[in-house]
Amino acid sequence: MNGRLILASNSATRRTLLVNAGLDPEIIPARVDESSIRASLQAEQASSRDIADALAEMKALRVSEKHPGALVLGCDQVLDVKGEVLAKPDSKDELRVQLDRLRGTQHSLLSAAVIYEDGKPLWRHVGVARLTMRPFSDTYRDDYIERNWDEVCHCVGGYMLEAEGVRLFSRIEGDYFTILGLPLLELLGYLTIKGVLPQ
Repeated sequence: MNGRLILASNSATRRTLLVNAGLDPEIIPARVDESSIRASLQAEQASSRDIADALAEMKALRVSEKHPGALVLGCDQVLDVKGEVLAKPDSKDELRVQLDRLRGTQHSLLSAAVIYEDGKPLWRHVGVARLTMRPFSDTYRDDYIERNWDEVCHCVGGYMLEAEGVRLFSRIEGDYFTILGLPLLELLGYLTIKGVLPQ
């Protein structure tokens, strides 16, 4: 790999995806108040796509300003259900409410990635996947939360598709990496064109 790549995120999943693809990112989490930014954008009736993109951009910009010459990757993921944006659940009770909201219906996951260099945007992409939750029972819902809370409390929607969360679904349409939180194929394509990765 040629050049310095910084991942402006603490996400272990995103880091693992990048490392498995042959990249060696530095991890420098961006300090941004995501809740305030999201609330402000929602008050302005911004689309889910714009919210995801803006949050990813803010993270990339914040870290890029402090690390000249590096490519800085900012990422964010937003869950949209019929125009409503859901955030990461703060408690088991909140996750129960979210799963009831999603149960038996389709929602979209939007995963945004933005690359900055020297405080300027170079590339951006928002991947979209559509997922349909099956009409699971209240008993399964409650048992699922008890078994998985420590892992899924950091996940939008309260599930990890690479773990037991896959059992919540009846149909999935879209790119697997986008569902995990990073439009990886599009990112790798850009980094190859830029010369960061070999052709």
